[in-house]
Amino acid sequence: MITGSTDGKIMVRRCLVTFKPFRIFVVGIGFFSLCFLMTSLGGQFSAKRLGDSPFTIRTEVLGGVESRGVLRKISDMLEVILKRMDSLSKLDNTSTTDARRLDELTSAINRIQPAGLVERIQAIAQNVSNMAIRVEQILQNSMVQGRVLRDGTSNQCEVPRDPRFPECPGKVDWMRARWTSDPCYAFYGVDGSDCSFLIYLSEVEWFCPPLSWRNHSNPPTQHVQEAKPPKRQAAFRTDLTVLLDQVGTGKESLSFMKRRIRRLAQQWATAANRLDAKLEQRWRDQKKILVHVGFLTEESGDVFSPKVLKGGPLGEMVQWADILTALHVLGHNLKISMSVKELQGFLGVPPGRGSCPLTGPLPFDLIYTDYHGLQQMKQHMGLSLKKHKCHIRVIDTFGTEPAYNHEEYATLHGYRTNWGYWNLNARQYMTMFPHTPDNSFMGFVSEELNETEKRSIQQNKVNNMAVVYGKEASMWKQGKEGFLQILHRYMEVHGTVYYETQRPPEVPAFVKNHGLLPQHELQQLLRKAKLFIGFGFPYEGPAPLEAIANGCIFLQPKFNPPHSSLNHEFFRGKPTSREVSSQHPYAEQYIGRPHVMTVDYNNSLEFDSAIREIMRTKVEPYLPYEYTCEGMLERVHSYIQHQDFCTPEPPFIPANLSRQGSAGGSRVTGPLFVPLPNSTAVGWATNVTAPSAWPPLSSLRLLVSQEGQSCVEACQSAGFICEPAHFRFINNKEALHGLEVQCEVVDSEINHILPAFSVVRRECGLQREPLLFSCAGHSPKYRRLCPCRDFRRGQVALCRDCLQ
Repeated sequence: MITGSTDGKIMVRRCLVTFKPFRIFVVGIGFFSLCFLMTSLGGQFSAKRLGDSPFTIRTEVLGGVESRGVLRKISDMLEVILKRMDSLSKLDNTSTTDARRLDELTSAINRIQPAGLVERIQAIAQNVSNMAIRVEQILQNSMVQGRVLRDGTSNQCEVPRDPRFPECPGKVDWMRARWTSDPCYAFYGVDGSDCSFLIYLSEVEWFCPPLSWRNHSNPPTQHVQEAKPPKRQAAFRTDLTVLLDQVGTGKESLSFMKRRIRRLAQQWATAANRLDAKLEQRWRDQKKILVHVGFLTEESGDVFSPKVLKGGPLGEMVQWADILTALHVLGHNLKISMSVKELQGFLGVPPGRGSCPLTGPLPFDLIYTDYHGLQQMKQHMGLSLKKHKCHIRVIDTFGTEPAYNHEEYATLHGYRTNWGYWNLNARQYMTMFPHTPDNSFMGFVSEELNETEKRSIQQNKVNNMAVVYGKEASMWKQGKEGFLQILHRYMEVHGTVYYETQRPPEVPAFVKNHGLLPQHELQQLLRKAKLFIGFGFPYEGPAPLEAIANGCIFLQPKFNPPHSSLNHEFFRGKPTSREVSSQHPYAEQYIGRPHVMTVDYNNSLEFDSAIREIMRTKVEPYLPYEYTCEGMLERVHSYIQHQDFCTPEPPFIPANLSRQGSAGGSRVTGPLFVPLPNSTAVGWATNVTAPSAWPPLSSLRLLVSQEGQSCVEACQSAGFICEPAHFRFINNKEALHGLEVQCEVVDSEINHILPAFSVVRRECGLQREPLLFSCAGHSPKYRRLCPCRDFRRGQVALCRDCLQ
């Protein structure tokens, strides 16, 4: 039956070889039949045994739905080809070459044999893809020929050889081969002709020169300069109703964020009034801001939402809820995106797969997103991402160091990871804690207690009550029994471990497990407890700060050696070389005793001694100012009003500086940097006019690190903070002279430890790539020039004069 059908088809084709419309009809019917056959057999593929074919392994694992999905895609492709065939049949003149290609299409159908169809599914898909390309080429050639005859534009569309646009010929070749790969090209009028390619590449993109015969009253989209609307003043808001509506519904993660926003609403309102008074109602520009929460989109997998009520991590949702609230309270024009579709709509991207740029200026002043959102923006903004990336702020929990951020440098020197390499200014990454001064510290807030609540907590503390920091049963595994037994000798141990029906077997019987508690019930538990004890994981979460704010002492393990991407799986692949010395380094370094104790859990005597000391110690509830609502508003306000990564920084040329108060603007002849009293650091000379900068140069404290010491450590040891914005002012010979560094050779190189010098070789190096200015870099052979700065009490992100 099958053979007879094939022979009949061959006979008809031979008899009617010159009857082109009929042949086209046969090809169409053949494709339609194949489409129907494959779709109807889709459910049978999953029924094959595992050993039937190498192509059934994935089907067995994923099920029949997956296989039917693949076939539906092939079916859709065939339907597109049928539509192309219909267009082709309407052409009046088909060249001999086109006829030969149609013969090839018919031949390709005949080569598809029903026998062994499953085993050849990949070959069929490839054949179909090839057919689609051939049909598209036939249509392109026919339309181009018709247009040339009709319009006579062939001479006008020769590919230019212009030295000002060296990439133009290559881009045209690429468009000839790939213009159908993304519907966005057709959206901009590309139809397969060289004319349309050149129009697109000169007016939408910028790789080819403008065409002389085109109307140039409308400039190319990349050069469009819309008149900037008049600036509007931002006014503090205390009503959060609009924000709550914008956050949306439908996911437990969103419900969690909205509950948090409501619970802290009064504290945000009080903080807004305080900051408004502190700023003395000065003008603040209202910004158009898009917030795209990439990790909660379905396209990123959203593994967080289903775990909200099952003990999953909440730190990211805590931070995003607070970021949204801070931006709203500060009075900015806010749009919130929780899906790729919403992102596309807000950005105004053309339809397609993201190969084409945006049609006009970016409709936002700032975009807050995360690494997932950044990847989604890359997929849908195309070339526009590079143009507009200065507007982006990336919420990055663990930080991204400059060596990992610079794509070429990271690739050449072994710093390439799955998360870095975006070539942003490192300050565009915003962290949960101030552990990476190269980045900006965004943070979050903890609930602030009033004096009455603080007194009540101190009166009702249970001295022998401990709460364990670990909501998932898996955190209680692997070697926790020893120190838990010691703790149990002195204290009643409480847990908040999630379970559905039965008590988790990992939790010891002496632990009173309350199950996963709502936030207000957990807070009541912490207000009674004396101790909040960490297991070493999770790293750097918000819970320890909440416990300390409720009057608990936080006990955590010391890591020796410190955990990092070199020795610990959790940090492997993260774009940082930071060494984590404890579960919560911020609590250890910035809060410390008596509120925080960091000990070696493997030393039973040290652990036992720590428990007894905790029971003797009385503490008051404590919350660092930078984690209050007012502290976060103050910080975010300063970033929005002062950080500008879109305006190119002018080169710093010390020879062009002038003395302060000089009527004729006389040039500086003395040193730029002078010793500071009672300090090993040097500062900006007060008689020299300081260039405009934020933070202001009055905050600069320039010093030298030891060999092998980073500027983060060098500045901290002197009581300062490393300030990457000041690197460009110290990357010069004047800074070396101010520090009395002896240099026989001064070179300019690309290296993330520069500027630095070698004492032994008396060699000095300056930085040639501004993106590699790094507080974190260190080398055992070099001492670094470190631009430190002062900071406001309780607010390490801001210098003393940063609010002026």
